[in-house]
Amino acid sequence: MKRENTPELVTERLILRKFTEEDREALYEILKDEEVNRFLPWFPAASLEAAETFLKEHYLDSYKKESGYQYAICLKGENRPVGYIGVSMEESHDLGYGLRKEYWNQGIVTEAGRAVIEQARKDGIPYLTATHDVKNPASGAVMEKLGMSYQYSYEELWQPKNFLVTFRLYQMNLDGQTERMFRKYWEQSEVHFVEEREEKTRQ
Repeated sequence: MKRENTPELVTERLILRKFTEEDREALYEILKDEEVNRFLPWFPAASLEAAETFLKEHYLDSYKKESGYQYAICLKGENRPVGYIGVSMEESHDLGYGLRKEYWNQGIVTEAGRAVIEQARKDGIPYLTATHDVKNPASGAVMEKLGMSYQYSYEELWQPKNFLVTFRLYQMNLDGQTERMFRKYWEQSEVHFVEEREEKTRQ
């Protein structure tokens, strides 16, 4: 199935679109915040130039590929990114996101995530995974709200930050194969385990 790379999506409050070169300052506002980037796999951007490099390598170059899901999250009525959300086209189909902290706790990532998941389902992506540091349970709560299910936990020497992190892996199967579990991180990590967790009732 031919997939469009990052097709624009519209939700009740949001427009999800490709980043452009004009978004470099808005992206810098997201990337430079130490609190926002504490649990993300890169160091905070130290300058606008660093954000421009990130923009090119992570977004503009990715749009040249045949398919992908690398979105700027914009509020309707504004054309300025306040966050980002994407799905890796690697084997993991990892769902990742970041959001300026003044927009936290408003359901924005959940709303964006539902739209991206639905697009991935339409496009025939078989499953999605997502991981979060055990010290960041709020991210796990978003994954659960999106309908993802906890699978297992594992330790990883996180790069480039180079410290040991215990991650929780969540997964959503989009093709009806409910028994599938993405085992790569389990197999790669010497420390892996399934936590005893209370099932939460989803609202």
